[in-house]
This record gives sequence, C-alpha cells and structure tokens, in this order.
Amino acid sequence: MAKFDIAVLGGGPGGYVAAIRAAQLGKKIVIIDEGNLGGVCLNWGCIPTKALLKNAEVLHSVKNSKKFGITIPEYEVDFGKTVKRSRDVSQRLSKGIEFLMKKNKITHIIGQGRIKLANAIEVIHDKKKELVNADKIIIATGARPKIFPGMEPDGKQVITSKEAMILKEPPQRMVIIGAGAIGVEFAYFYNEYGSQIHLIEMMPNILPVEDMDISKEVEKSFKKSGIKIYKETKVTKIEKLKTKVKVHAEKDGSSQVIDADIVLNAVGVTGNIENIGLEAIGVVTDRGSITINEFNQTSVPNIYAIGDVSGPPWLAHVASAQGHVAAEHASGHTPTPVDYTNIPGCTYCQPQVASLGFTEAVAKEKGYEIKVGRFDFRSSGKALATGDSTGFVKIIFDVQYGELLGCHIVGSEATELIAELGVAKALESTWQEIALTVHAHPTLSEAVMEAALDAFGQSVHQ
Repeated sequence: MAKFDIAVLGGGPGGYVAAIRAAQLGKKIVIIDEGNLGGVCLNWGCIPTKALLKNAEVLHSVKNSKKFGITIPEYEVDFGKTVKRSRDVSQRLSKGIEFLMKKNKITHIIGQGRIKLANAIEVIHDKKKELVNADKIIIATGARPKIFPGMEPDGKQVITSKEAMILKEPPQRMVIIGAGAIGVEFAYFYNEYGSQIHLIEMMPNILPVEDMDISKEVEKSFKKSGIKIYKETKVTKIEKLKTKVKVHAEKDGSSQVIDADIVLNAVGVTGNIENIGLEAIGVVTDRGSITINEFNQTSVPNIYAIGDVSGPPWLAHVASAQGHVAAEHASGHTPTPVDYTNIPGCTYCQPQVASLGFTEAVAKEKGYEIKVGRFDFRSSGKALATGDSTGFVKIIFDVQYGELLGCHIVGSEATELIAELGVAKALESTWQEIALTVHAHPTLSEAVMEAALDAFGQSVHQ
C-alpha cells in the first residue's frame, strides 16, 4: 500500500498545478487520472479549440486577402489537417505535463480513483485494484457537458463539444443549442468553414453573462457573417431522422422547426461528483458541485476540491488558481484565497471577448454611482493598420473613489488585453492611474488608456 502526503484525484489544469505546487513545498505527491494528463481543457477543451479557431482565422484572412492587396485566386481547405493540427497540439502539451510530473518527482498513477476513506483512494486500472493512502486529498475531477432530457448525444447527429472537435468534415447545416462561450466559439469556427449555423439561446442575449453592449456587438458581427441567431428561444424536441435532424423550438408561444445535419449541445457543464466516493465519507455537495470554503476545503477538512467540480466559474485559470490555494493550505501554509471578483472571462471567437468585474447593469444594481468610458477600435491607429477595427473597450469606474469596477472588451486580441486590467484591479488602481500610464504607440492597448480617459471626459482620439 502506497503512502503519500497529498493525493490529487484528477490531472487537469487544477489537479496538475496543485500537484506541482505541493511538490515544490516538499510534499510527497501522487496524481491519479484515468486519461491523459491535462484534463478536458488541454485534451478536449481550451487548447484544441484555440488551435481550431486559429485555423479559422487564417482561413478568414485568405478569403479576405484582397483588402491587403494580395490576390489568392485558388486555395484548398483540408479539414482533416485542421483537426490533426489541433490534436497534435494537445498531445504535445500532454506529454509536457508528463515531463513536469517526473521533474517534480510526482508519482502518476493511471486509473479510475474512488475515495474509500478520508485518507485512502482505491484506484482501478485493467481490473486491478490498488489502495493509495494520503494524509490529504485534493479532488479535481472536472466537469462534463450538461445534458437535458430529450437532448442526449449519440456522437453522430447530436454531439457535444468533444465530437465537434474531431468531425471528419464541416456539416452543411448545424444547430448549436446554447450561446455561451462554447457555443459561440464553435459557431464562429464552423461558419468560417462554410456551415450554415443556427445559434439558439434561451436568454435575451448571446453570451448572456457578458455586458449587454458586448453581446450586441458580437451578435451584429455574427449576423453580418451569415450566422442565424435565435434569442429567448427554447428547444422543445430534437427529432432524429435518417438523413437529417429536426430541431423543434419555441419562442413566445410560437413554434418553429429548424432542419440540420448535426446538433451541437452547448448548454453548459456539470461537475463530475458521481462515483468517486463522496457519499461514503460525507462530503457535502450542492446542485452538482462540491461545497468548499475559501481555502477549497470540503466539509471533510483534509479533503479539498478545486476546479469545475467545485462549481462556477468553470474556467481553467480558476482551477489552476484554486490548485495553488489548496496545495499550499494542505501543506500547512496560509495562502491568500482566490479573488473571485477579479477573474477574467474570455471567448475566442472573432471578434474576441474578454471581461472582468461588474457589468454596467450589475454595478448600477449594487448601488454604485458610475462613470463609463468607451473607446472604439475604429479610432485606433494600430487596429486600422492591422485591418481589423471591430469592437471597443468599455471600462466602468466608481465615481467616489475612481475605483475600477469592471472592464469589457470586444475586438481583436481582447483576450490578451484584459490582463492589464486584472493587474490594475488587483492593485486597486484608480482611473487616473490607468489613464496616466503611458501606453506604447501604436498598440491596441492604447484603447484601454483612452477608455479610462473617456470615462471622465478626457479622451483625445475620439
């Protein structure tokens, strides 16, 4: 029977980060995972989708090369190579994490883990059982697509994001149910590859967690590219026929039927809390997630939970941050808890979307007197030079103290630009400090400076 200081159940971006951090602190660590290290994010989520989306961006540039004075009269699209490149990137990174395990002297056990006692995990692999003892356990089992009755995937006509990454060819017609980050990214990707996209969302806006102005800008761009959008619409039935799928939808009491070749279920995720032994040891769960405190401890003090299995926000970088906190606390330290008010959210369609903090609506609901600054990329020299001036930067400040309450960006490289605002918010920077920080010219980041200036009526270039 193997004995460790800390056992990590799950090898995703939360699990492997927790394992490495605990090893850095001198602890004897084991990580248990039944698949390739890296979890859904690296193998079937964040990383491979970004590789696919980069291919879509390149294809878009080829199709629109004439505006740069470059004529490409003939070109071929090899969809199989697009998918292969995506898979190659994932495999390379997964091997990299294996190397990091060895570098940090972390034991990696392949198999399905189930907690038998508060300090013991049973691992099953190829019908063989092994008992692993550990003083502390960190659960990082991730999440899976949420499935509603009547929308069960079959991997062919009704699929999840996993199958969407490895289709042999783009479908002629695709219905995507759910217009959150996953649905919107695949809508952009398959539309660029020629699929007729129908994007269905129950809420009043696509990307419903984003600021309303951001959602409207993405919607405008998507409609311009030919994507059909259905808001405040509920799917009532999916009818699978021999050669097509009929999606029955309802809005305001009116029904309609949308024909498709493939339906992509992108309505969200739910935590993998089943079949890992939580009930036997009394770990409290709530609505598909494990309940945790600020140090990621569960109701059983020596057991921690991190990442998607502990509930929203379901983001890889949140899992990694929680992994740091849990590893340090489990190692006897007192870490600074994750600041959930300063978590960037990113969507990698085109135009890209990135945000943190309060939306304008939420800031008002909380009673703040606010100033809102906005700078459109059409007034940015760098954006015009690169040929993509879609979108804007929107920043929300508290009037009384000049505090940064939220930032919302839509446009090229939005997902890179948001980091500056995260640092600013963490340092409690005021609008003046952001506005008076000299930004290099010409850069897209100047839009952040100009938006801060605009909030107080001082923008120069618009």
